[in-house]
Amino acid sequence: MSLSDCRVIELPKIADARGNLTFVEGGNHIPFDIKRVYYLYDVPGGADRGEHAHKALHQFVICMSGSFDMVLDDGFETQRFHLNRSYFGVYVCPMMWRYLDNFSSGSVCMVMASAPYDESDYIRDRAEFISAVAAS
Repeated sequence: MSLSDCRVIELPKIADARGNLTFVEGGNHIPFDIKRVYYLYDVPGGADRGEHAHKALHQFVICMSGSFDMVLDDGFETQRFHLNRSYFGVYVCPMMWRYLDNFSSGSVCMVMASAPYDESDYIRDRAEFISAVAAS
């Protein structure tokens, strides 16, 4: 897969004077069934998160509160996404090197994943990632 397979997805937003509601349905709004959800919060100013790739995992990343940037790299090109709305998210396909930075105070990053945690699916070394991309 390439960077062009990753994209911003706008989620349904039901506006109401009492507050807005947004929902996500796996296989409908995002192109996979959701098997795991996790979130990042209390990220110290100046800290980065991520800096890895997944061999097979699909993810959908949403900024629930505050803002942060997500950088995706397919080994050939790089794209930065600024996330700051809870009704937009970024679909991240497999074999995409990623990292998160530029966290605002109080930001919350929620990630929906296509599979339970599996350490063997991670590529944590950038050189190993580039070799795997070149081999494919």
